[in-house]
Amino acid sequence: MGFQCAVLAVDDEPAVLAVLKALLDKDFQVVTAHSAAQAREILKQRAIDIVLSDQFLPDGTPHAETGVQLLEWVRQHRPATVRILMTAQASLQDAIDSINRGQVHRFLVKPLNGAALLDTLRDTAKAIILERSHEDLLARLRQLNQELEERVQQRTRELEELNRQLTHKNSILERMALTDPLTGLPNRRAMERLVRTEIQRRARHPAPLSLIIVDVDHFKQINTRFLLPGGDQALIWLAQVLAQNVRSIDTVGRIGGEEFMILAPDTPGDGASVLAERLRSAVSAGSTHYQGKEIRLTISLGIAVADTASPVTAEGLRELASAALAEAKASGRNCCVVRSVLATEPLASEISVEQREGHPTNEPPLP
Repeated sequence: MGFQCAVLAVDDEPAVLAVLKALLDKDFQVVTAHSAAQAREILKQRAIDIVLSDQFLPDGTPHAETGVQLLEWVRQHRPATVRILMTAQASLQDAIDSINRGQVHRFLVKPLNGAALLDTLRDTAKAIILERSHEDLLARLRQLNQELEERVQQRTRELEELNRQLTHKNSILERMALTDPLTGLPNRRAMERLVRTEIQRRARHPAPLSLIIVDVDHFKQINTRFLLPGGDQALIWLAQVLAQNVRSIDTVGRIGGEEFMILAPDTPGDGASVLAERLRSAVSAGSTHYQGKEIRLTISLGIAVADTASPVTAEGLRELASAALAEAKASGRNCCVVRSVLATEPLASEISVEQREGHPTNEPPLP
Protein backbone atom coordinates (compact mmCIF):
# COMPACT_ATOMS: atom_id res chain seq x y z
CA MET A 1 0.00 0.00 0.00
CA GLY A 2 1.20 3.51 -0.78
CA PHE A 3 0.60 4.89 2.70
CA GLN A 4 1.91 2.93 5.70
CA CYS A 5 0.10 3.27 9.00
CA ALA A 6 2.22 3.74 12.11
CA VAL A 7 1.80 0.94 14.66
CA LEU A 8 2.97 1.19 18.27
CA ALA A 9 3.50 -2.26 19.77
CA VAL A 10 3.65 -2.28 23.59
CA ASP A 11 4.83 -5.39 25.49
CA ASP A 12 7.14 -5.98 28.39
CA GLU A 13 8.79 -8.98 26.65
CA PRO A 14 11.52 -7.99 24.16
CA ALA A 15 11.10 -11.27 22.29
CA VAL A 16 7.41 -10.53 21.65
CA LEU A 17 8.26 -7.06 20.43
CA ALA A 18 10.90 -8.47 18.09
CA VAL A 19 8.41 -10.96 16.62
CA LEU A 20 5.76 -8.25 16.17
CA LYS A 21 8.24 -5.93 14.47
CA ALA A 22 9.43 -8.64 12.13
CA LEU A 23 5.83 -9.63 11.31
CA LEU A 24 4.52 -6.12 10.73
CA ASP A 25 7.54 -4.23 9.45
CA LYS A 26 6.81 -4.88 5.78
CA ASP A 27 3.33 -3.37 5.85
CA PHE A 28 3.58 -0.83 8.67
CA GLN A 29 5.84 1.70 10.32
CA VAL A 30 6.46 -0.21 13.53
CA VAL A 31 7.48 1.48 16.78
CA THR A 32 7.94 -0.52 20.00
CA ALA A 33 7.67 0.27 23.70
CA HIS A 34 8.25 -1.99 26.68
CA SER A 35 6.10 -0.04 29.16
CA ALA A 36 3.04 2.22 29.34
CA ALA A 37 5.20 5.18 30.34
CA GLN A 38 7.47 4.74 27.32
CA ALA A 39 4.41 4.33 25.08
CA ARG A 40 2.94 7.62 26.33
CA GLU A 41 6.18 9.46 25.60
CA ILE A 42 6.20 8.09 22.05
CA LEU A 43 2.57 9.10 21.57
CA LYS A 44 3.37 12.64 22.74
CA GLN A 45 6.17 12.97 20.20
CA ARG A 46 4.71 11.49 17.00
CA ALA A 47 1.50 10.45 15.29
CA ILE A 48 0.46 6.85 15.79
CA ASP A 49 -2.40 5.23 13.90
CA ILE A 50 -2.69 1.95 15.82
CA VAL A 51 -1.69 1.04 19.38
CA LEU A 52 -1.25 -2.71 19.94
CA SER A 53 -0.79 -3.24 23.68
CA ASP A 54 -0.46 -6.19 25.96
CA GLN A 55 -2.74 -6.19 29.00
CA PHE A 56 0.04 -6.88 31.50
CA LEU A 57 2.86 -4.37 31.44
CA PRO A 58 5.01 -4.92 34.57
CA ASP A 59 7.75 -2.33 34.80
CA GLY A 60 9.26 -3.29 38.15
CA THR A 61 7.17 -0.83 40.13
CA PRO A 62 4.40 -1.67 42.60
CA HIS A 63 1.81 0.23 40.61
CA ALA A 64 2.60 -0.69 37.05
CA GLU A 65 -0.08 0.31 34.54
CA THR A 66 -2.11 -2.24 32.66
CA GLY A 67 -2.81 -2.23 28.96
CA VAL A 68 -6.39 -1.14 29.63
CA GLN A 69 -5.13 1.87 31.57
CA LEU A 70 -2.77 2.76 28.74
CA LEU A 71 -5.52 2.46 26.14
CA GLU A 72 -7.83 4.54 28.32
CA TRP A 73 -5.16 7.28 28.30
CA VAL A 74 -4.84 6.91 24.52
CA ARG A 75 -8.63 7.27 24.16
CA GLN A 76 -8.56 10.49 26.15
CA HIS A 77 -5.51 12.08 24.51
CA ARG A 78 -5.42 10.49 21.03
CA PRO A 79 -9.05 9.56 20.31
CA ALA A 80 -8.44 8.97 16.57
CA THR A 81 -5.85 6.25 17.29
CA VAL A 82 -7.14 2.66 16.91
CA ARG A 83 -6.72 0.72 20.15
CA ILE A 84 -6.08 -3.07 20.21
CA LEU A 85 -5.59 -5.05 23.43
CA MET A 86 -3.66 -8.34 23.66
CA THR A 87 -3.82 -10.67 26.65
CA ALA A 88 -2.71 -14.20 27.48
CA GLN A 89 -5.12 -14.51 30.42
CA ALA A 90 -8.43 -13.40 28.99
CA SER A 91 -11.20 -12.93 31.48
CA LEU A 92 -14.68 -11.49 31.31
CA GLN A 93 -13.61 -8.60 33.54
CA ASP A 94 -10.69 -7.80 31.23
CA ALA A 95 -13.06 -7.71 28.29
CA ILE A 96 -15.50 -5.46 30.17
CA ASP A 97 -12.72 -3.09 31.27
CA SER A 98 -11.24 -2.91 27.79
CA ILE A 99 -14.65 -2.03 26.36
CA ASN A 100 -15.78 0.40 29.06
CA ARG A 101 -12.51 2.13 29.87
CA GLY A 102 -10.24 1.78 26.87
CA GLN A 103 -13.07 1.43 24.34
CA VAL A 104 -10.80 -0.87 22.37
CA HIS A 105 -11.45 -1.64 18.73
CA ARG A 106 -10.07 -5.19 18.89
CA PHE A 107 -9.49 -7.74 21.70
CA LEU A 108 -6.85 -10.39 20.84
CA VAL A 109 -5.94 -13.46 22.85
CA LYS A 110 -2.36 -14.75 23.11
CA PRO A 111 -0.67 -16.74 21.78
CA LEU A 112 -1.25 -14.67 18.67
CA ASN A 113 -1.78 -16.18 15.27
CA GLY A 114 0.61 -14.22 13.06
CA ALA A 115 -1.46 -14.47 9.90
CA ALA A 116 -4.66 -13.56 11.74
CA LEU A 117 -2.94 -10.61 13.47
CA LEU A 118 -1.55 -9.38 10.16
CA ASP A 119 -4.98 -9.65 8.50
CA THR A 120 -6.56 -7.81 11.42
CA LEU A 121 -4.08 -4.96 11.25
CA ARG A 122 -4.33 -4.78 7.46
CA ASP A 123 -8.11 -4.52 7.66
CA THR A 124 -7.73 -1.88 10.36
CA ALA A 125 -5.23 0.02 8.22
CA LYS A 126 -7.58 -0.07 5.22
CA ALA A 127 -10.37 1.34 7.37
CA ILE A 128 -8.05 4.09 8.67
CA ILE A 129 -6.90 4.96 5.16
CA LEU A 130 -10.48 4.96 3.88
CA GLU A 131 -11.63 7.17 6.73
CA ARG A 132 -8.66 9.48 6.27
CA SER A 133 -9.37 9.67 2.55
CA HIS A 134 -12.99 10.46 3.35
CA GLU A 135 -11.89 13.18 5.78
CA ASP A 136 -9.48 14.57 3.17
CA LEU A 137 -12.30 14.66 0.63
CA LEU A 138 -14.57 16.42 3.11
CA ALA A 139 -11.83 18.90 3.94
CA ARG A 140 -11.23 19.52 0.24
CA LEU A 141 -14.96 19.89 -0.31
CA ARG A 142 -15.17 22.40 2.55
CA GLN A 143 -12.21 24.28 1.08
CA LEU A 144 -13.79 24.32 -2.38
CA ASN A 145 -17.11 25.48 -0.91
CA GLN A 146 -15.32 28.23 1.00
CA GLU A 147 -13.42 29.28 -2.11
CA LEU A 148 -16.65 29.24 -4.11
CA GLU A 149 -18.44 31.28 -1.46
CA GLU A 150 -15.58 33.80 -1.40
CA ARG A 151 -15.66 34.03 -5.20
CA VAL A 152 -19.45 34.51 -5.12
CA GLN A 153 -19.10 37.20 -2.46
CA GLN A 154 -16.33 38.88 -4.43
CA ARG A 155 -18.38 38.72 -7.62
CA THR A 156 -21.41 40.04 -5.73
CA ARG A 157 -19.34 42.96 -4.46
CA GLU A 158 -18.05 43.59 -7.99
CA LEU A 159 -21.58 43.50 -9.39
CA GLU A 160 -22.83 45.82 -6.64
CA GLU A 161 -20.01 48.24 -7.42
CA LEU A 162 -20.73 48.03 -11.16
CA ASN A 163 -24.42 48.59 -10.46
CA ARG A 164 -23.57 51.58 -8.25
CA GLN A 165 -21.37 53.04 -10.98
CA LEU A 166 -24.07 52.38 -13.58
CA THR A 167 -26.70 54.04 -11.40
CA HIS A 168 -24.39 57.01 -10.86
CA LYS A 169 -23.64 57.30 -14.58
CA ASN A 170 -27.32 56.98 -15.46
CA SER A 171 -28.07 59.71 -12.93
CA ILE A 172 -25.44 61.92 -14.56
CA LEU A 173 -26.83 61.16 -18.02
CA GLU A 174 -30.34 61.90 -16.82
CA ARG A 175 -29.22 65.22 -15.37
CA MET A 176 -27.35 65.99 -18.59
CA ALA A 177 -30.44 65.14 -20.61
CA LEU A 178 -32.44 67.61 -18.50
CA THR A 179 -29.83 70.38 -18.21
CA ASP A 180 -28.96 73.17 -20.60
CA PRO A 181 -25.18 72.86 -21.12
CA LEU A 182 -24.59 76.60 -21.56
CA THR A 183 -26.41 78.04 -18.54
CA GLY A 184 -26.71 74.99 -16.28
CA LEU A 185 -30.47 75.62 -16.02
CA PRO A 186 -33.14 72.99 -16.71
CA ASN A 187 -33.70 72.61 -20.45
CA ARG A 188 -36.97 72.51 -22.42
CA ARG A 189 -37.52 68.83 -21.74
CA ALA A 190 -37.04 69.32 -18.00
CA MET A 191 -39.32 72.37 -17.89
CA GLU A 192 -42.09 70.61 -19.79
CA ARG A 193 -41.86 67.72 -17.36
CA LEU A 194 -42.00 70.11 -14.39
CA VAL A 195 -45.03 71.91 -15.81
CA ARG A 196 -46.90 68.63 -16.29
CA THR A 197 -45.96 67.52 -12.77
CA GLU A 198 -47.11 70.80 -11.26
CA ILE A 199 -50.43 70.64 -13.11
CA GLN A 200 -50.97 67.09 -11.80
CA ARG A 201 -50.20 68.27 -8.26
CA ARG A 202 -52.54 71.22 -8.75
CA ALA A 203 -55.34 68.80 -9.70
CA ARG A 204 -55.01 67.19 -6.24
CA HIS A 205 -54.36 70.42 -4.37
CA PRO A 206 -55.99 73.33 -6.25
CA ALA A 207 -53.91 76.51 -6.27
CA PRO A 208 -53.11 79.36 -8.69
CA LEU A 209 -50.30 78.72 -11.15
CA SER A 210 -48.29 81.10 -13.34
CA LEU A 211 -46.03 80.40 -16.29
CA ILE A 212 -43.68 83.07 -17.66
CA ILE A 213 -41.86 82.98 -20.99
CA VAL A 214 -38.92 85.38 -21.29
CA ASP A 215 -37.34 86.43 -24.57
CA VAL A 216 -34.27 88.65 -25.07
CA ASP A 217 -35.07 91.74 -27.15
CA HIS A 218 -33.07 92.11 -30.38
CA PHE A 219 -30.68 89.34 -29.40
CA LYS A 220 -29.50 89.03 -33.00
CA GLN A 221 -27.83 92.42 -32.66
CA ILE A 222 -25.81 91.17 -29.67
CA ASN A 223 -24.66 88.13 -31.64
CA THR A 224 -23.77 90.32 -34.58
CA ARG A 225 -21.68 92.76 -32.56
CA PHE A 226 -20.10 90.44 -30.03
CA LEU A 227 -20.27 87.24 -32.08
CA LEU A 228 -21.48 83.96 -30.66
CA PRO A 229 -19.13 83.90 -27.62
CA GLY A 230 -20.39 87.32 -26.60
CA GLY A 231 -23.96 86.18 -27.08
CA ASP A 232 -23.26 83.12 -24.92
CA GLN A 233 -21.83 85.38 -22.21
CA ALA A 234 -25.01 87.49 -22.32
CA LEU A 235 -27.21 84.37 -21.96
CA ILE A 236 -25.15 83.05 -19.06
CA TRP A 237 -25.45 86.39 -17.28
CA LEU A 238 -29.19 86.57 -17.97
CA ALA A 239 -29.70 83.08 -16.57
CA GLN A 240 -27.94 84.13 -13.34
CA VAL A 241 -30.03 87.31 -13.02
CA LEU A 242 -33.29 85.41 -13.53
CA ALA A 243 -32.33 82.69 -11.06
CA GLN A 244 -31.31 85.26 -8.44
CA ASN A 245 -34.65 87.11 -8.62
CA VAL A 246 -37.16 84.28 -8.23
CA ARG A 247 -38.40 82.50 -5.12
CA SER A 248 -37.00 79.17 -3.99
CA ILE A 249 -40.20 77.42 -5.11
CA ASP A 250 -39.96 78.92 -8.61
CA THR A 251 -38.01 77.24 -11.41
CA VAL A 252 -36.09 78.98 -14.19
CA GLY A 253 -35.17 77.08 -17.35
CA ARG A 254 -33.79 77.78 -20.79
CA ILE A 255 -36.14 76.42 -23.43
CA GLY A 256 -34.18 77.39 -26.52
CA GLY A 257 -31.99 80.10 -28.04
CA GLU A 258 -32.57 83.33 -26.12
CA GLU A 259 -35.88 82.10 -24.65
CA PHE A 260 -36.37 81.20 -20.99
CA MET A 261 -39.29 79.84 -18.98
CA ILE A 262 -40.24 80.42 -15.34
CA LEU A 263 -42.69 78.19 -13.50
CA ALA A 264 -44.21 79.88 -10.45
CA PRO A 265 -46.49 77.62 -8.34
CA ASP A 266 -49.07 79.10 -5.96
CA THR A 267 -48.81 82.44 -7.78
CA PRO A 268 -51.96 84.41 -8.79
CA GLY A 269 -52.05 87.19 -11.38
CA ASP A 270 -50.93 90.05 -9.14
CA GLY A 271 -48.02 88.02 -7.78
CA ALA A 272 -47.00 87.03 -11.30
CA SER A 273 -47.06 90.70 -12.36
CA VAL A 274 -44.78 91.65 -9.47
CA LEU A 275 -42.39 88.79 -10.24
CA ALA A 276 -42.23 89.58 -13.95
CA GLU A 277 -41.62 93.28 -13.33
CA ARG A 278 -38.88 92.48 -10.84
CA LEU A 279 -37.16 90.30 -13.43
CA ARG A 280 -37.54 92.89 -16.19
CA SER A 281 -36.17 95.69 -14.00
CA ALA A 282 -33.21 93.62 -12.79
CA VAL A 283 -32.17 92.78 -16.34
CA SER A 284 -32.69 96.33 -17.63
CA ALA A 285 -30.66 97.83 -14.80
CA GLY A 286 -27.74 95.44 -15.06
CA SER A 287 -25.08 94.59 -17.58
CA THR A 288 -22.29 92.10 -18.28
CA HIS A 289 -18.94 92.36 -20.01
CA TYR A 290 -17.22 90.50 -22.79
CA GLN A 291 -13.59 91.22 -23.75
CA GLY A 292 -13.73 94.49 -21.83
CA LYS A 293 -16.92 95.72 -23.49
CA GLU A 294 -20.24 96.19 -21.71
CA ILE A 295 -23.28 94.25 -22.89
CA ARG A 296 -26.70 95.57 -21.92
CA LEU A 297 -29.98 93.97 -22.84
CA THR A 298 -33.70 94.01 -22.12
CA ILE A 299 -36.30 91.30 -22.04
CA SER A 300 -39.96 90.86 -22.89
CA LEU A 301 -42.13 88.63 -20.71
CA GLY A 302 -45.39 86.83 -21.41
CA ILE A 303 -47.23 85.55 -18.35
CA ALA A 304 -50.03 82.98 -18.31
CA VAL A 305 -52.02 82.72 -15.07
CA ALA A 306 -54.46 80.01 -14.05
CA ASP A 307 -56.43 80.85 -10.93
CA THR A 308 -57.36 78.24 -8.36
CA ALA A 309 -60.56 77.14 -10.07
CA SER A 310 -59.39 77.26 -13.69
CA PRO A 311 -58.78 73.93 -15.42
CA VAL A 312 -55.64 74.05 -17.52
CA THR A 313 -53.27 71.85 -19.53
CA ALA A 314 -49.54 72.22 -19.99
CA GLU A 315 -50.02 72.96 -23.69
CA GLY A 316 -52.78 75.49 -23.02
CA LEU A 317 -50.74 77.32 -20.38
CA ARG A 318 -47.65 77.44 -22.62
CA GLU A 319 -49.66 78.69 -25.64
CA LEU A 320 -51.25 81.41 -23.53
CA ALA A 321 -47.83 82.56 -22.27
CA SER A 322 -46.49 82.56 -25.85
CA ALA A 323 -49.43 84.71 -26.95
CA ALA A 324 -48.77 87.14 -24.07
CA LEU A 325 -45.08 87.29 -25.07
CA ALA A 326 -46.01 88.08 -28.66
CA GLU A 327 -48.20 90.89 -27.39
CA ALA A 328 -45.35 92.25 -25.23
CA LYS A 329 -43.07 92.33 -28.25
CA ALA A 330 -45.74 93.97 -30.36
CA SER A 331 -46.16 96.58 -27.62
CA GLY A 332 -42.56 97.74 -28.05
CA ARG A 333 -40.61 95.10 -26.04
CA ASN A 334 -38.99 95.56 -22.60
CA CYS A 335 -42.37 95.01 -20.97
CA CYS A 336 -44.56 92.37 -19.34
CA VAL A 337 -48.01 91.17 -20.44
CA VAL A 338 -50.21 89.02 -18.22
CA ARG A 339 -53.01 86.90 -19.58
CA SER A 340 -55.44 84.84 -17.55
CA VAL A 341 -56.74 81.44 -18.57
CA LEU A 342 -60.30 82.78 -18.25
CA ALA A 343 -59.67 86.30 -19.58
CA THR A 344 -60.12 87.26 -23.22
CA GLU A 345 -58.51 90.70 -22.99
CA PRO A 346 -55.26 91.85 -21.36
CA LEU A 347 -55.67 93.37 -17.92
CA ALA A 348 -55.17 97.09 -17.53
CA SER A 349 -52.09 96.47 -15.40
CA GLU A 350 -50.47 94.16 -17.90
CA ILE A 351 -48.16 96.73 -19.56
CA SER A 352 -44.87 97.38 -17.75
CA VAL A 353 -44.30 100.37 -15.51
CA GLU A 354 -41.89 101.97 -17.95
CA GLN A 355 -44.44 101.96 -20.78
CA ARG A 356 -47.19 103.40 -18.58
CA GLU A 357 -44.95 106.21 -17.42
CA GLY A 358 -44.02 107.17 -20.97
CA HIS A 359 -40.47 105.82 -20.86
CA PRO A 360 -39.17 104.50 -24.18
CA THR A 361 -39.72 100.78 -24.49
CA ASN A 362 -37.05 100.19 -27.05
CA GLU A 363 -33.99 98.35 -25.96
CA PRO A 364 -31.15 100.62 -24.76
CA PRO A 365 -28.63 101.35 -27.51
CA LEU A 366 -25.72 98.95 -27.58
CA PRO A 367 -22.43 100.43 -26.38
